[in-house]
Amino acid sequence: MLRESWVIYALGSAFFAALTAIFGKVGVQGLNSNQATLIRTVVILAVIAGIVSLRDEWQKLDLISARSWLFLVLSGIATGLSWLCYYRALQLGPVSKVAPIDKLSVALVIVLGILFLGEKLTWAVALGGSLILLGSIVIIAF
Repeated sequence: MLRESWVIYALGSAFFAALTAIFGKVGVQGLNSNQATLIRTVVILAVIAGIVSLRDEWQKLDLISARSWLFLVLSGIATGLSWLCYYRALQLGPVSKVAPIDKLSVALVIVLGILFLGEKLTWAVALGGSLILLGSIVIIAF
């Protein structure tokens, strides 16, 4: 199972998301959370542009379908709003509660994946999503 490349990348995502929470909590102290999000976004843009350039992965923009453009723009808007909320929450609350509550997105994406993408709900996915939901409720309540 761990040999599948998507699992390795997903674990990398989790690891870097954890670092994001810790670094973000420290970085947002004494700074407007929206400005902190802007700084983070500029850094991300520079890093990703550098990676695409180094790997020579640039594509002509007119070759990207209108559908891809639409959903990438919508994803970008959702990401930006998520980051603005996340950094404000980090500024106001403890990272040990903010980050796990933020991961409610995992349970939400399971439901949205079923509703909009036609993904199948397995017992393992249902159980895992339910445990994430339960964990978030415990964190919020106590």
